[in-house]
Amino acid sequence: MTGHAPVERDPRADLPGLTALLQRPEVADAVASVGHDRVVGALREALAGARDAVIGGTAVPGPDRIAAEVLAMLRARSHRGLRPVLNATGVLLHTNLGRAPLSADAVAAIKAAAGPTNLEVDLADGDRGGRGSVAHEALARLTGAEAGLAVNNGAAALVLALHVLGRDREVVISRGELVEIGGSFRLPDIMEAAGCRLREVGTTNRTHLDDYRRAVTVDTGAILRVHPSNFRQDGFVHRPSTEEIAEVARAADVPFIDDIGSGLLRPHPAARDEPVAAEAVDQGADLVLFSGDKLLGGPQAGIVVGRGDLVERCRRAPLARALRLDKLRLAALEASLAAHERDAREELPVWAMAAADLDDLRERAERIAAGCRGTPVETEAVLGGGSTPGARLPSWGVALTGPADDLATRLRTGDPAVVPRIIDDRVVTDLRSVPAEQDDALLSALRAATGTG
Repeated sequence: MTGHAPVERDPRADLPGLTALLQRPEVADAVASVGHDRVVGALREALAGARDAVIGGTAVPGPDRIAAEVLAMLRARSHRGLRPVLNATGVLLHTNLGRAPLSADAVAAIKAAAGPTNLEVDLADGDRGGRGSVAHEALARLTGAEAGLAVNNGAAALVLALHVLGRDREVVISRGELVEIGGSFRLPDIMEAAGCRLREVGTTNRTHLDDYRRAVTVDTGAILRVHPSNFRQDGFVHRPSTEEIAEVARAADVPFIDDIGSGLLRPHPAARDEPVAAEAVDQGADLVLFSGDKLLGGPQAGIVVGRGDLVERCRRAPLARALRLDKLRLAALEASLAAHERDAREELPVWAMAAADLDDLRERAERIAAGCRGTPVETEAVLGGGSTPGARLPSWGVALTGPADDLATRLRTGDPAVVPRIIDDRVVTDLRSVPAEQDDALLSALRAATGTG
């Protein structure tokens, strides 16, 4: 009689089944919270990983362990969406953190506009109204322009203006202004997308009026000037003034577009080198373009102000509909502009942070440091958002003791999430970019990250 070796049992068969795991109370709660498909996907992923581990000789995990792994996976993924963070970087307009924080009035306006609203209805007569007319009129008043228009963002404003004035024609621009605006978006590519032909003049460091004069022909659609907002040139440089370029454009009967970038509506000591929108209009630019979520202190928007006929051409262009603002950002923009009109700029968080008293920042740093065994330190903050490159704002922060990368990770992944900066291998939370009303939340996060709670 011939004997047979016993068949070795596949240990993967001992893994819990999908149906059984779904019936566990904690998993059922997760289904109710995030949805059946997401939980099933996470369960399948965890079971596949467990099968691979068992083949490699790892012990078969029980249902408790797999369920715990799945719940941890779902928690981690829930943090990948948009969530509030405390900006402790010292960069007041941090592009990766959403640029300008909105004012209380702007947030209230968004909430009020979340339901049905008179977006395009004139409530007085019931007829169709002008979308965004309140914001557009405020922009004209604040800048001294004949008309204003708001679209999706700064790049959209530029694309729209170039498309309307320069499509299938040449647009003249200095070589020193062919900038990259972030995210690998470069001005020549934007001009090409708008249907323009780039006509470069001058050199990287020096461009003269005669360069513009010689470049203008019957095929010129516009002259474009772009403020180099996130870098600066010093030394052997020359750049004609706004008035000088406007004079050349006027003599040639060619529109002059001035993209000033950051959107400073009136001068401020913290932004001395930034162009001012009203001054650009007054100095002869036909269209002035800027962002809404930088120094204006409002929501993401691209602003076009200037000559009434040119703004109207932009407004009526089919492309403008694809680039228009939704009702929530229009509401926030109206509220932000209203603060400027009543001369209450410091109601806007970016300007409140810029104006924060240095002694107050020091006292806050000392108080927070005492609560988490940190050290109050002097720092330097910046406006950010591509504005005032090289300019610094004196500030105070709290330095933490411990491995910098580990502490920074714990802060970013905590609740609330805190984004700090690292200076000389120390984690520092700069308080100029943290509103005082967030100090308690910041202290709680610092205690949790350092184990001093």
